[in-house]
Amino acid sequence: MNLPAFPLPRRAAAGFTLIELMITVAIIAVLAAIAYPSYTEHVRKSRRTDAKTALLDLAARQERLFSTQNVYGGTPAALGYAGAAFPVAIQSGGQAYYQLTVAAGNPATSYTATATPIGAQQGDDCGSYTINQLGLQGNTGMRAGVASAQCW
Repeated sequence: MNLPAFPLPRRAAAGFTLIELMITVAIIAVLAAIAYPSYTEHVRKSRRTDAKTALLDLAARQERLFSTQNVYGGTPAALGYAGAAFPVAIQSGGQAYYQLTVAAGNPATSYTATATPIGAQQGDDCGSYTINQLGLQGNTGMRAGVASAQCW
């Protein structure tokens, strides 16, 4: 077998250097640090709809009861909900992110319903949602600088 008289040139190693990999990891970390809080805020914002819908449904049930019995209900059973007492969990995708409570006046000619965030929703900027017998909507426990009109 004849070997060449001069050595063959070596091929350059293919792949990434450690510096290139570390730069890539750093870029991904910065993007994740920016994107994750935005994502969680978007998810919280989408869950607010469940609270508002539940409150408006409760208000409709209260008005239906008032039109037939001339009183507002203070128990879940009076309003057609399962359970013996408030709070009632507002289910969304198999999990509860808000609890619904009702404070009926004495005599029961007024009420205030509240949807309070629980679990992962507790950090929401809008806090708790409220509605009363007059249809006045509001929020309690909001983050500073957030107006109730932005939440509803």
